[in-house]
Amino acid sequence: MTPRGAIAGASAVALAGAAWAALDPDRGALALLLAAIAVLVAAAAWLESGPGSVRDLTLVATLAGLATAGRVLLHPLPSVQPVTVIVAASGVALGPRRGFAVGALAALTSNFFFGQGPHTPWQMLAWGGCGLVAGVARRLLLRRLAFAAFCFALGFAFGALMDTWLWYGFYPHTEAALAARLAAGLPFNIAHAVGNVALALAVGPELRRVLDRYERRLRTEVVWAPPRLAHPGEGVPARPDA
Repeated sequence: MTPRGAIAGASAVALAGAAWAALDPDRGALALLLAAIAVLVAAAAWLESGPGSVRDLTLVATLAGLATAGRVLLHPLPSVQPVTVIVAASGVALGPRRGFAVGALAALTSNFFFGQGPHTPWQMLAWGGCGLVAGVARRLLLRRLAFAAFCFALGFAFGALMDTWLWYGFYPHTEAALAARLAAGLPFNIAHAVGNVALALAVGPELRRVLDRYERRLRTEVVWAPPRLAHPGEGVPARPDA
């Protein structure tokens, strides 16, 4: 079986497990976790199937490491971190495929510092989704203000997904419980969104341009052609009397 076939098989198994868990409301959190893993596995297959996958993975790993370092550095500021902005800039500069990969890998690697858990696949999906949407809407996000407004919206979208997962997995499935969960997360989502705006205005377009240049250099290949041998008589000047 090819690696892509193995990944697709694992994704199908995870989806089947999610369907089984969803038959019992008490296993709702498990169902969501398995579904998230299935989506992430399918996304890995999508990235691996692209051209130049080895170079793509090198670039993705570098950007995810940068995002991880920034998240660790700004950890004392609640919900303020550069991951969302870096992921969005990666999506705009490098496209939705690599934007998703940067976000997912950044969530995974940074949680080695902050703790892995059932929240990790959902953070991977949320940040990966930020890069994916940024890549799809890349033509609309080339200006500084447009990019900053987009990152502001991503702060609330990220928080809404995480709060909804917490509600479905660990709270009573009532509208009151959902409203309470969303209200509890609102201050953190505001801090996330405002921090995104500040970082996007400060370094967003510059980061995108750096990634644009790096990506072009990464894709440039030098092809050495063998010297052309002259045929007999080629290049010999004609006789004056010819």
